[in-house]
Amino acid sequence: MDYIKLHKQYKANSLFGRYITLVDIEPLLEKLPKEIIGKSVLGKPIYKYTIGTGQTRIFMWSQMHGNESTTTKALFDFFNCIHSNDAIGAKLLQEFTFCFLPMVNPDGAELYTRENANSVDLNRDSVDLSQPESQLLHQIFTEFKPDFCYNLHDQRTIFGAGDSGNAATVSFLAPSYNENREVNKVRTRAMNVIVAMNYELQKHIPNQVGRFDDGFNINCIGDTFMSLGVPTILFEAGHYQNDYYREFSRKMIFIALLSGLRSIYENDIVDNKIAIYLQIPQNKIVFYDFIYKNVKINYDGKEIISNFAAQYKEELVDGKIQFNAYIAEIGELKGKLGHIQFNAHKMMYFDEKAAFPKINQKADFNIGKDNYFVNGLKK
Repeated sequence: MDYIKLHKQYKANSLFGRYITLVDIEPLLEKLPKEIIGKSVLGKPIYKYTIGTGQTRIFMWSQMHGNESTTTKALFDFFNCIHSNDAIGAKLLQEFTFCFLPMVNPDGAELYTRENANSVDLNRDSVDLSQPESQLLHQIFTEFKPDFCYNLHDQRTIFGAGDSGNAATVSFLAPSYNENREVNKVRTRAMNVIVAMNYELQKHIPNQVGRFDDGFNINCIGDTFMSLGVPTILFEAGHYQNDYYREFSRKMIFIALLSGLRSIYENDIVDNKIAIYLQIPQNKIVFYDFIYKNVKINYDGKEIISNFAAQYKEELVDGKIQFNAYIAEIGELKGKLGHIQFNAHKMMYFDEKAAFPKINQKADFNIGKDNYFVNGLKK
């Protein structure tokens, strides 16, 4: 199956970039048989969309962290596919009944924050259920009675796929259901779907798929649902080379959704594939957005050769996301990698105020006479 061609054909082109809010998705939802199941803290509608006639019930939700929008874009690409006349769309609707919550945290989406309007991380509210958004998510879980849950997220640019030296463009997790991280039949089913998705993704992003740590936290939604006996899969859309708008990783999530669902209806998840799942490299925090090596700096009157790193902060300014780079670490940077790296070859650092970088200052500086950097990038 040509997944790349399918995505190009069914991509929801009106959704672009990182800042995706209700304003962006409501025109697309107007075309779908959705319903409002409740309201957010600030009174914004939370939508549910149910479709399909199959026996296997799939529950998917996205943007419970408001600033994690890549999988929301991929969901609307997926909606276009299943509503098409394409054979794969018809097959999916025949095999599955889907229930989607495309944006669990519309307040956080508008504010571009991880938390909701009460500053609560909804993915740490699965026991207390203190927030209306968490309550609605659990309510639909209870009513829909899914056979699989898909928990859709974004991850930061800091993660690498094990020791590969590559960014973790997509990561997965079959969460633990108890403190001992045991593997039962329920968790095995989730692992097997992940193995199928990884098999396909390796054709497109070899050595750029990671696996999250499975430390148990009952306050997390995936751990809770797994403990209740439902196979749950965490999806994390991550960084691909120069893909800060996450348009490429969006495509990879679309491919993962289709290939994983195919593995379910083709009954490819019966075999025990725990060992293969565990071969997926575990994510490591190894990346900065920028690393500058072998830089001469004048510190306390002494010239030394050092390295420093800069990292983007995603800041909402006048309704748009700005990627603003700040100095994040200075020193040996052992084991650290940069998505963009610059070797200064012992040229001197200087900026408008000093001859050495400072943590949390904007990444605007010179290295030598001819290398001027603005917002981390060489001009």
